[in-house]
Amino acid sequence: MKISKYLLGLVFLTTLITACGNSTTDQTAVKIDAHGAPIEAEVVKGPHGGRMLVSGDFSLELAIFETGVPPEFRAWASFKGKQLLPNEVELNIVLTRLSDNEAGRFNKIKFKPQGDAMRGDTVIYEPHSFIVTINAEHNGNKHAWQYDNFEGRTKIEKAVAEALEIKTSIAGPIVLQETVSVFGKIKTNTEGVSHVNARFAGVIKSISVSVGDIVRKGQVLAKVESNESLKVYSIRAPINGVVTQRKVNAGEQTGTHPLFTITDTSTVWIDLSVFPSDRQRVRVGANVKLDVENISEAITGKISMINVTAEANQSVIARAVIDNKDGKLLPGRYIKAQITVGEHPVPLAVKRTGLQAFRDFTVVYAQIGDEYEVRMLELGKKNSEWVEVLGGLEAGTRYVSENSYVIKADIEKTGASHDH
Repeated sequence: MKISKYLLGLVFLTTLITACGNSTTDQTAVKIDAHGAPIEAEVVKGPHGGRMLVSGDFSLELAIFETGVPPEFRAWASFKGKQLLPNEVELNIVLTRLSDNEAGRFNKIKFKPQGDAMRGDTVIYEPHSFIVTINAEHNGNKHAWQYDNFEGRTKIEKAVAEALEIKTSIAGPIVLQETVSVFGKIKTNTEGVSHVNARFAGVIKSISVSVGDIVRKGQVLAKVESNESLKVYSIRAPINGVVTQRKVNAGEQTGTHPLFTITDTSTVWIDLSVFPSDRQRVRVGANVKLDVENISEAITGKISMINVTAEANQSVIARAVIDNKDGKLLPGRYIKAQITVGEHPVPLAVKRTGLQAFRDFTVVYAQIGDEYEVRMLELGKKNSEWVEVLGGLEAGTRYVSENSYVIKADIEKTGASHDH
């Protein structure tokens, strides 16, 4: 789908953007740029590279530490410019995440002394996107801060998302099908071909059909005057189908050759070339999904026969009989197909069309209300349509499965950051 510059502009003008920001409640009044958008105050960093938070004479430096350990908070406190010992301060933090799961929305973190620092007792899993609420106590005095630490997050109103054709799905279990890609050809099902002869030799008195006519079983094709009895009898269609050959005209003798050929086009053969490297994996009964040019709907069937002799190119023909009542599958056309050679039930998977790159991660964008946020994925088995998720996403999460690049572009426009 092509997105016009107008529609993209509409997203950015009508959307409340909250992606990747950092603002604190202990800052001064928010500045506004020429377009009316807030300009975030520069975050003051401390000697350990963390965010400095100040309340009167008390200050706290807070950083996400991940050198040799999973990400965790480390904090250093000081009073009137003098660093305090870790056991002199009581500190706790609550992270409020974007989640529709109440149990996973809040991360409560307590701190214990670790050398000259206070060390959080909880791993800070990705994304590092949350509202940070901090409570500290020193010498009976309480101090509190709150700031937004958002990354990979944006907000798009429902009407705009619909206009941009952003589609979502629910992450959950599927049966992941392992497939092999093959090429093949649509052929006439010869089991549905009938050659029509005259019962008695005679003269063709009249003919009712021509090549290309659709006929029904029992329909009169021609009338013949018998040479012996001189009686006129009818030649009728033995099956439903299309007249694909007519070898006689009125006034001619019937002879012994077929007068008409009728082909039932309600089914066709799909002859697929399976090469030696895949031959042992393909079985009769295996599912087949066809990819036919200019036909968008899914066409599926099953392998009904595998030939016992090889073709000139050393491939073996695996055949599927496919319903063709709508007549869209024309014999003679070349096609591509996927043959299922294995099935793997997985507890959690997402569509590959939803995947995007974010920093060093492969992600999908979770949707909670009008907000979208990255979910960093650990991936497992995959096929052409699905990929197994081993970590980073909860089952039941609604995620963007089509046109996710629109979300990515919106987030990148704001300038994503990863604050430690």
